[in-house]
Amino acid sequence: MVKRSALFQAWGRILAGRRPCLSIEITRECPLRCPGCYAYEPQHLGHAGGLRSLADFSGQQLVDGVLEVIREHRPVHVSIIGGEPLVRFRELDVLLPQVSRMGISVQLVTSAVRPIPAAWRHIEDLDVVVSIDGLQPEHDRRRAPATYERILKHIEGQCITVHCTVTAQMARRAGSFEEFLAFWSARPEVRQVWFSLYTPQVGERSEEILSPDVKSRLLHEVARLRPAFPTLCLPDQVIEGYLTPPVSPAECIFARATTCLSADLKTKIAPCQFGGNPDCTQCGCMTSAGLQSLAEHRLLGVLPIRAIYEASDLVGRAAGRHRSQ
Repeated sequence: MVKRSALFQAWGRILAGRRPCLSIEITRECPLRCPGCYAYEPQHLGHAGGLRSLADFSGQQLVDGVLEVIREHRPVHVSIIGGEPLVRFRELDVLLPQVSRMGISVQLVTSAVRPIPAAWRHIEDLDVVVSIDGLQPEHDRRRAPATYERILKHIEGQCITVHCTVTAQMARRAGSFEEFLAFWSARPEVRQVWFSLYTPQVGERSEEILSPDVKSRLLHEVARLRPAFPTLCLPDQVIEGYLTPPVSPAECIFARATTCLSADLKTKIAPCQFGGNPDCTQCGCMTSAGLQSLAEHRLLGVLPIRAIYEASDLVGRAAGRHRSQ
C-alpha cells in the first residue's frame, strides 16, 4: 500500500514542476536472453539504438552517478531495472542503504539469477521484485540461467514480490494461473504476486501478444482466484485499466509522472520505460493500468482525479518555466 505521506510528496513534486518517479536502467549487462525483452530491441532508445549500444558504469562511478541523478530529480520513488541489476550487486550494496536514508522508496526488479544479499531484507522501503514467467517448464525455457531452481535458492530468507508478465503462450493452458499462484503463494519468502500483460510495440507481430478474447478471459480468471490467494495483488482498478488502457503516452499518468534514464545515466527512455514505440492500445503495464483507472475516479462523485492531476501538472509546468527563466 502506498503511504499517504508519499502521495502528498508526489503531489508536491508535480506542483513544483518535477516528475515524482524515477526509473533507471542501472546496467546494460544481462546474462539472460528472454524472448520479447523490450530493453534489447534495436528501437528501445530511438536513434540511440538498444540498451547494449550505450556505455554504462560500475564501481564508485556508478554509485556517485546514481546519487547525483537522484539529487537532481528529487523523486519520491525510484525503480532500478536493467539489464540485470544483480550484475551490479556490489554497487547496490553501497547505494541502496544511502537511498533509503534519503527517505526514498526503491523498487528493484531482478531475475534472481544470483543470490540476493541477505542484508537487503532489512533496508527500509526496498521492494525486491523477482520476474517469473509462468510455471517452471515455460519459465526455464524462456529465462535460463535464471531457472526455478536458482530462484528458489537465491531468495531464501528474503521477502519478495513475484512479478509475472503474461504472454499468449502462458495463457493457453487452463488452470495454469491457479497452479502458479498455489506454488508461489505457499513460499514463505513471497509477500505479493503481481501480474502484468505483455505490451507489444506498434506493428509488432509476435507469439507473445495476447488477443482481446484471451486477455478478457485471463483477467476474469485471475480475478476469480483472488479470494483464495491473499498474496495476489490485482485490484479491480488494475483490471479496469487493463481493459481500457490510455490511448497514448500523453494520456498515461505513469508515463508523464516518471523520468526514465538508461545505463549511461543521461539518455532518456521515451515515451515511457518500454521505450521505442509501444502500442498503448495493448498496454499491460500494471502501474499504468492502476493509475488510468484511478484517474477516472470521481471525488465525492463529482470531480475526476484526472482533473486534479491535469491542473496540478499545469501549475507545475508553469513553475518549471519560471524557475528556468
